[in-house]
Amino acid sequence: MKKVRIALLGLGNVGIGVCIILYSNRKEIMKRSGYEVEIAKILVRDKNKDRDVYIPDGVLTTDFNDILNDDSIKVVVEVMGGIQPSKDYILKCMDKKKHIVTANKMLLATNGDELFQKAESNGVMLQYEASVAGGIPIINGIEESLTANKIKELYGIVNGTTNYILTKMQLDKMDFDTALKQAQEKGYAEADPTSDIEGFDAQYKLAILSSLAFGTKINIDNVYREGITKISSIDIKYAKKFNMVVKMLAIAKDHFGRLELRVHPTMIPNDHPLANVYDSFNAIFIKGNAVGDLMFYGRGAGSLPTGSAVVSDIIAILRKNVDSQSSLPALKNNLWDRKIDDIGKSKGKFYIRITVEDQSGALGKITTIFGKYSISIRSVIQKGEKNSKGGVNIVLITHNTCKEKIDCAVKEINNLESVIAINNIIRIEDFK
Repeated sequence: MKKVRIALLGLGNVGIGVCIILYSNRKEIMKRSGYEVEIAKILVRDKNKDRDVYIPDGVLTTDFNDILNDDSIKVVVEVMGGIQPSKDYILKCMDKKKHIVTANKMLLATNGDELFQKAESNGVMLQYEASVAGGIPIINGIEESLTANKIKELYGIVNGTTNYILTKMQLDKMDFDTALKQAQEKGYAEADPTSDIEGFDAQYKLAILSSLAFGTKINIDNVYREGITKISSIDIKYAKKFNMVVKMLAIAKDHFGRLELRVHPTMIPNDHPLANVYDSFNAIFIKGNAVGDLMFYGRGAGSLPTGSAVVSDIIAILRKNVDSQSSLPALKNNLWDRKIDDIGKSKGKFYIRITVEDQSGALGKITTIFGKYSISIRSVIQKGEKNSKGGVNIVLITHNTCKEKIDCAVKEINNLESVIAINNIIRIEDFK
């Protein structure tokens, strides 16, 4: 049996998962890859830190050069996260003709072009299945299994933390703060949960998925983003009245070669498959012009699910011949030059919740302004009891309209004397 020596950059949760899988599934990996995989070195900050995995003596190092200058190490697995020093380490390893596996969504979304170009110029492989949706094989699914299709639409629950929070708010009637605290206690959310609850994590992942799905370069700044911090228990209740649920979705659509890319809380019908994705699970729903509707579902995070994707990438490199140094096919995200539509031009239905003074004529003034901007109202709920802001709730559901029209109307409505607050505006997707 041939042997291949690999190295890890980092030994956090994902790194530990990779080690556990490589050690516990050693025989299966040998048969499937044709190689015995040896972990030669692991770069860490502190060699003396207690860790929940057995690491042989001499493997841990605090010196990156122990990996870089070891020509016997053929594959380097980056599981450190962040942009620096991860980026520099990867580029230097590629110059040394080492193949790369990474789970770093932030790095790929912001610096992917540079990494892919470096890999191509050095004739090395760059695998990144674990960068999106943990153990779900979505990258390979798009790159390989769906290449005969034009992908028209993609909808993803790609952040387990926000899905867990919204699940608790829906099923257990928790408020946002309580659900977030529980997510932190269970380890789903970081002490600083900003990246998750403000949508940055999902934004990075959508940029990666969209670049593959549509064969084009995606600037992260062109992906519209909203977080879930404005979602309250009352929004969850109103969604139920309309036979919908609230999910944090990453959405990409191809409109005759122009792309619409957005990440935000979304109301969806409660009979859609994505509506029944709960807790920390992830799912990606894809519409292809040939295959129709597909959904990928599974654990989107965690040491073992994400570690599984990393090890699968290692095996993929070994199967392609880890010792080869040849030019690779053209980059998969530079096939077409697609324009990204301005978010204001995007059309959809909207849920709008407004608090107004309890006086006659308030609803009429609001609907008049919507009419001024040719916004058609599908449903209205007006509650007589006063809420915490001292007013009454008006909830409207619009028909299809442009976001920029909604923005203009809401700005004008907010200036009405009878309006206390525009509490929330949530997009609706009915998948029609």
